[in-house]
Amino acid sequence: MIFQHTLRNAIHASGIGLHTGRSVRLSIRPAPPNHGICFVRTDLDPHITIPADVEHVVDSTLATTIGVHEVTLSTIEHLMAAFAGFGVDNALVEVNAPEIPIMDGSAAPFVFLLQSAGLAKQDVPKKFLKIRKKVKVVDARNHVHAELQPSDDFRIEFRIEYEHPVFWRHADHAVVEFSKTTFIKEVSRARTFGFLADYERLKSRNLALGGSLDNTLVVGDAAILNEGKLRLKDEFVKHKILDAVGDLYLLGHNLIGTFVGQRSGHTTNYELVKALGSTPNAFEYVTFNDPAELPSGYSGQYDDVVETVPESVAVAV
Repeated sequence: MIFQHTLRNAIHASGIGLHTGRSVRLSIRPAPPNHGICFVRTDLDPHITIPADVEHVVDSTLATTIGVHEVTLSTIEHLMAAFAGFGVDNALVEVNAPEIPIMDGSAAPFVFLLQSAGLAKQDVPKKFLKIRKKVKVVDARNHVHAELQPSDDFRIEFRIEYEHPVFWRHADHAVVEFSKTTFIKEVSRARTFGFLADYERLKSRNLALGGSLDNTLVVGDAAILNEGKLRLKDEFVKHKILDAVGDLYLLGHNLIGTFVGQRSGHTTNYELVKALGSTPNAFEYVTFNDPAELPSGYSGQYDDVVETVPESVAVAV
């Protein structure tokens, strides 16, 4: 049987919020089976818990933002992608600010945190979400579309289009056959990017106050302004794939299916997740009794898990 997993140990980190520019403290803790991924705003009294699921998305402009009533938390997508990449089903994330720290603009720091914390098996079967029928959302005016298709594994295909000379010199299309190793090496390191003109305009609106060359790939009129340039030859499109992996994990389960995106962002990804939930017979939940039955991309996801969390794990909110 393939079981659910949580963290073996709590892990802590700090960083800067991309938009507020505030220092942020972050703790990721184990959680019981069937708990899912939940975020807790610890800077509020009382603390407010916000589940990371599609029903709690309140904004998708510039980042994915979840909320309960008037309380929100933004920029969750990179951490959510790391949870998806490692197959973490249950975790409690405590944060003392209205946004997750941007770290270096990628999911690599969160990958390091999860590797340091380790994973632990829980005695409850893990459910995968298997796509059974194609679901598609289209924004024809902006030439944007995203879709989920049936397939036997988790596959991501993405194409970006920017009328800018920097992007003409770099890959605009990528296909990733998902696995934990592929996620860590080819996707998690891809950093967020933006244009210098947009960055300056956002700062004038008191946004992107924590943005810098340390956490964002900044594209000028004719060149990338960061030293060292790109980590990956297709880093731009790989970051869009990273965002999509994080947004799709709002479904609460690892996917078996193919995601295809063209120029899509958080809003389109969110609309696609909503459309999937409202399309009859578009998906089903599946479990696996034998590791040999797993889709190939997930077959080695838990090879380094050696410890089981006791059922008495308590979650303090």
